[in-house]
Order: sequence, then C-alpha cells, then structure tokens
Amino acid sequence: MSDIQLGPFIVDASNGRILRDDVEVKLRPQAFRALRVLLQHQGETVDYEGMIAEAWGGTLVSRHTVDVTIGEARKALGEYGGWIVNRPKLGYSLLIPAADEIVRTGWHFWNRRTRDGFERALDCFQRAAADCPADARAFEGLSVSYLMLATFGMRPPREVYPRFLAAHERAVLLGGLTPELRCNRAYGLHLFERRYEEAETDLLASLRDRPTLAPACVRLALLYSTLERFDDALAALARGYDIDPLLPMLPTMEMVVRFWRREFDAAIAIGERTTALHPYLQVGRAIYAQALEYSGRLEEALEQYRRATVTSPDLPWMRALEGACLAKMSRLDEAITIVDELERRRDTEFVDAYFMAVCREALGQREAAFSELERACEENSAWLYSIDIDPKMDSFKGDPRFARLRATLGP
Repeated sequence: MSDIQLGPFIVDASNGRILRDDVEVKLRPQAFRALRVLLQHQGETVDYEGMIAEAWGGTLVSRHTVDVTIGEARKALGEYGGWIVNRPKLGYSLLIPAADEIVRTGWHFWNRRTRDGFERALDCFQRAAADCPADARAFEGLSVSYLMLATFGMRPPREVYPRFLAAHERAVLLGGLTPELRCNRAYGLHLFERRYEEAETDLLASLRDRPTLAPACVRLALLYSTLERFDDALAALARGYDIDPLLPMLPTMEMVVRFWRREFDAAIAIGERTTALHPYLQVGRAIYAQALEYSGRLEEALEQYRRATVTSPDLPWMRALEGACLAKMSRLDEAITIVDELERRRDTEFVDAYFMAVCREALGQREAAFSELERACEENSAWLYSIDIDPKMDSFKGDPRFARLRATLGP
C-alpha cells in the first residue's frame, strides 16, 4: 500500500505513520493499523469481526477495545475526525466528503498567488462549502482567499475583509482554532485593523502550538517591522529560515526589512538572489525594484518593474510603481500615460490608492497625491500599516496634512 493523500494528511503506509504538514501525527501503531483498514475499505462499512481480523490479525479483542482504538484514530485526525463514521451494531466506515477533490483543486489555484488564481480558488471553495457545509477546510480556503485578495490589492479591502472574517469565524466554529487559522486572523488584525498587540499575541501562540509554521515567522517579521523593531524582525526571519529555508516569502520579507531600514544595497543583494530563485514571485521582484530605485539605479529598477508587470498584469499597483519610476527619470509623458490608464481601469477593477499617491507625488501632483492617500484610508488599503516606515512616504511627512491623515489611522 503506497502513500495515500487523506485531506491534509499523508498516510505513510510503509513506515506506519501519518503526517500533517510534514509533521508526524502521534498515533499508536494499533490505531494506525485500524485507520489503514478503514482506508483500504474507504466508503464501506467494516464490521467488528472484519476489523478484528484485519487490524488485530485475528487476535480476540472486545468491541470496546475496537471502539477505543478507533477513537484514537479519530482524535489524531483532529477536525477531520468526523470522517470516521460509527454505524451502531454494524461497525465503522471512512467517508471523505465529495468536496475533498474540489478543496484540493482550490488550493492548487490558490498557490498561483495571482488574482486569477485566487478567484478560481474562491469558486472551488464556494462550491465545496455548498456541497459540504460542515467542511471546515472549505471555509478556511474561502477566508484565506479573501485575505490574499485584500492583501495584494486585488479587490477592495473594505469589501472583502468582512468576508474573510465571516468565513474565518465559520472555519473556527467547524474545526476549532488551528495554528493556521490563528495566524491568518493575526495577519488581518495587523494589516486591516492595526491591533498590533493582539496580532503579536496570536502569532506567537500559533508558533507555540505549531513550531514548524514558517509563514507565521514571516508575518511576525512584518509586524515587528511595522513597530520599527527591525532586529526582532530579522530574528523572526532567522527562525523561519531554520524551519523552511526555501519558503519564497522569507527572502522577500528580508528585502522588505532592509528596504524599510534604508539599507538599499543589502536589499538589492537579497533581491538578486531571490529573483533568480523565485523569478515569478511578483512581490519579491517589486521590492527588489524599489530597492534599486531608491539607491538611484533607475534604469535597472524600471526593467524589474516591467518584468513584474509582464508576469502579473492583474496588479495595477505594479504599474503605479513603474509610473513613479518613470517620473523620477523625467519621462513624464510615459508616467502620465500610466496614470491615465489606471484611472480608466478604476471603472472596472480595484486600483490601490496608496500606490497612486506615490505615482502622483513623483509627478509633482501634491494635491492629487494627498487625495489618493485620503482615498487609501477610506478603502483601508493593506499598505497603510507601513505608512510610518515606508521610504515611499518620506516626501509626504513634512506636510501638516500627513500628520492629520496619519492620526486618523490610530496609534
């Protein structure tokens, strides 16, 4: 019997163990054998006599022993323990919801990390939730898809963040507050609610409960950077590298920290390695381009912005950054063309006003730039958490209007 995918689990039949997120789930050998029997007869009812014959090798045990052992297997599956169904006086069966394949397809689309990917993932998770309203995975997928659409400026945060909260609440109700769900909620508390102490508490708790959760290290570094605790941010990333050295968001976040510390040369060095290793990670390339731009290497920055736009044409804010770079190069007509294009795109899609403010400021359109910043506050742009530390905001800070606008965002 080869390895079997069981929802979020891998059943390693040859070694008698079960893994979740590459971490072995504690399960007594006898409970594993009972679970393996149910897997072999998936969808069928295995009566007590059959279970004893296959899982215990015919050794005589009581029905109570079978019940206790199956209970251990259920507990090991956590929120998916309900897949093991007891049929009184008959036996047990393993019934995986029909939505399982749809959920797996949803995560496949989600991992593209593009707007089209997230939208397709949403469709899958919505269908899974409709087919199986008790499946916590479907609602977890829904919640994190909404969260990413808001985070990457693909949909208006004011519109989709409440949907994240609703789907997240449903996922917790059905499956409990897992470390991943806690981590996602902390991310929302940080970016969209700016409740930093609560976000830190939840991120640390998620790492305590699951020490191998490397994305929590990335998000903790982002939070610490927001609070200008840059050394703590780098320490969090070092912990993340120990867990998963190839996680793409780790070097990207390290670039962000260096960029916010105005260590542009260090950010560029990381960017060169990151874009070579993860050439299609648009956020990483955008940060690399900004480090080049702010170190005065405008031609190279422009090339990186354009590469990012080619791979991710569905991110209007990338075009806004390209326009700002062109304005700094005194190629004003091209920059204005981009602004006009983005204004037209606003009729049919979300264009993050935070980046429009940066572009208009580079063009010398100070009044329009502040109007965009006000609009970013109204739309609750995901990037407002960085307003105190982002080099792109430096030119605004001497204007009294910036202090007034900043005060509306809270401490």
